[in-house]
Parts: sequence; structure tokens; C-alpha cells
Amino acid sequence: MHCATSLTLTCRARRGYELIVVWGPLAATTMLSALATTRLPGWARMWLMALSLYGGFKWLTWQRAVCELRLMRPPLARSLAYLFLWPGMNATRFLSAAKVERPNGVEWLRGVRNVLTGTALVWLIAGRFLPRQPCAAGWAGLVGIGLWLHFGILQLLSLAWQRAGVYATPIMQRPASATSLADFWGRRWNTAFRDLAYQLIFRPLARRWGARRAMTAAFLFSGVLHDLAISVPARAGYGLPTLYFLLQAIGVEIERSALGRRWHLRGGVRGWMFAATMILAPASLLFHAAFLRRVVIPFLNVLGA
Repeated sequence: MHCATSLTLTCRARRGYELIVVWGPLAATTMLSALATTRLPGWARMWLMALSLYGGFKWLTWQRAVCELRLMRPPLARSLAYLFLWPGMNATRFLSAAKVERPNGVEWLRGVRNVLTGTALVWLIAGRFLPRQPCAAGWAGLVGIGLWLHFGILQLLSLAWQRAGVYATPIMQRPASATSLADFWGRRWNTAFRDLAYQLIFRPLARRWGARRAMTAAFLFSGVLHDLAISVPARAGYGLPTLYFLLQAIGVEIERSALGRRWHLRGGVRGWMFAATMILAPASLLFHAAFLRRVVIPFLNVLGA
């Protein structure tokens, strides 16, 4: 009884001082990443910024999961695995003892296919475009790195954890099969960030402001983080990634409106086409020209493309 009471008080204290203990260092390391790396190339600044944000949010979600699960002594091996060997942000599920279905062979083959396709795009296709059409090379490299890392390596890592009995679902849930914009951002694309935004932004704000405003705030949160990881390393294009995600919030609102219901935008072929248009048409705002020129293309050169 005493242990449970102590744990409750500790969790409340952590929540009370979270702004100082977690958010303060996270803001400080983010500023240092932006200021102390001015002489580094853009691609190095991008990775350092991304890692500082990632590490801070990893620590925050782990602390919250320990309180939520009421773990007096968090399992050391599982905790280290979550912090360093898994990109997801749902620490509660990762640390829990929930039963997990073992993946089938098709999922393994899909991950291997994505690794090979991404490798070909980066080291074959992008390399051919690079001398004469650097913009096309940048886009090919971006898609290739995404396939190689998010849809390939991390997919296989997820399957390995599931095979070991750990609740670690892939962070990409077949986004091309999304039947609406809300389905794409809410269930299929980068579920690691979805879990993070839900915990830190949507859930607490929905209680005060309602679901609509909380959803817009979550998209704005995503835009700001992408500006930090994209525009700050490129030293240009500030605000464009945030504008991109605000457009996504507007698109979700259109889907849920009376007009969206009348046009059947929440499912089927029309929903898929609307989602694809909203995601792809303004993509140059997210990955703007300065980011491609100053970050992506130099990184492709470092990779030997």
C-alpha cells in the first residue's frame, strides 16, 4: 500500500515538474542543435536536430509509461530496448506484457522488398539524375530513403520484436491503402508520431477545447517539429512545413463537413483520391526547394549516390 501511494505521488510530481525536468532540457538541446552546429553541413544539422527531438520525446514517453503501468522497477532490458532499439513512441504497449501475434512471411518479404527498392532509388536512380537534374534526384533520394528506412529497416525491426513477443507494430501501416485523409494521418502514416501527438497534444487539449481544435493543434505541432528538422537545417523555407500540415488539418475538416459527406470523401475511391491530392499536391511546401538543394542532395553525395 505504501509503495503504491509513493508511486502515485512520484507520478504526480513528475507530471508537475515535467515542464522543467523534460520540456526544459528538450527545448535547450533543440536550441543548441540549431545554434552550435552552424558550421556543419545541412544534412548533419538535420540529423542532429532530429536526434535531439527524438531522444527528448523518447525519455518523456518512457517516464509517462512507467507511471501509467505503475512500475516500481521498470524492466531494464525492455526499457533500454524501447529507448534505443525501437522508433515507436507508445512506451506503454512496448513495456507491457500484452500478447502479440507472430508476423507472417508476406510481411517479411514486404520489408525486404522495400529495402531493395529504396536502395535502388538512392544508389541507382538518384545517382543518374544527380548531375543534370538535381531536383529530380532529390525527390528520388527522399522516396528511396523513406522506403529503405521507414518501410524497410524499421519494418523488419518491428517484425523481429513481434516475433520475440513484444508489442511493436510497424510505424507504417500500408499508407497507400488509406481510404481518407483522416485514415492516412490517424492510422497509417508514421504511427510513432501519431502516438506522440495523441499523448502530448490531442488528448489533453481535447478535454478543454474539443476534438476539432485539438486536432488542429496536433497538426500545428507536427508542422513546427518538421520546420525544426527541415527548414532550420536548410536555413530557408521557414513556415512552409507548418503551412503544409495546416492544409492537412483543413482537408480533414472538409472530409468531416456536410460537403465532404455529400461528396463521399470519407471512404472509397473518392476518399482515396481526395487524400492523395491533399497529401501530394502541396508536398513541395513540406520538402521545399532549399531543403532539397542544401540538405538532401549533399546527403546523397555523402552516401555515394
